[in-house]
Amino acid sequence: MHGTLYLILYLDMNICYLQLGSNLGDRKSMLMKALSLIENMVGDVVVASGIYESSAWGVKDQSDFLNQVLKVQTTLSPHDLLEKILNIESIIGRKRIKKWGERLIDIDILFYNNNVIHSQRLVVPHPYLHKRRFVLLPLDEIASDYLHPQCHKKISRLLMECDDMEKVGKYVL
Repeated sequence: MHGTLYLILYLDMNICYLQLGSNLGDRKSMLMKALSLIENMVGDVVVASGIYESSAWGVKDQSDFLNQVLKVQTTLSPHDLLEKILNIESIIGRKRIKKWGERLIDIDILFYNNNVIHSQRLVVPHPYLHKRRFVLLPLDEIASDYLHPQCHKKISRLLMECDDMEKVGKYVL
């Protein structure tokens, strides 16, 4: 009797949280395009938060942002993930002109597993996430019990303690 040998490879799967933002063009369409490219180039989107609208953070004289947070399962290393994200932003048409300026799309790595990364090109967890309501609200929706590896507090707690007073609310079409 002849049998067939199946080789099963188990790849190391990593969980990352990504924040999407857009305040130019058809903002919702930009988020959907980014989500689709992330699924094609990065990994499986396990869960996506609702979409939130917020006033611009850092630079005031610009349009409101739409924001969303994704939980993504990937085999990419943190630096490969960064490269893919930068490529996705470029495909969508992002131009880096002014820090915290207007943009078609912005994709930030909030968390990568429970890793703490400080390299020249990448800092994870995102250094401002605990200070920004527009990140914490959608993150709390999908990962309220996630423990920040540096602050050692759950996302729900960070949201309660956040003193950012910028306008943030669920996006309603």
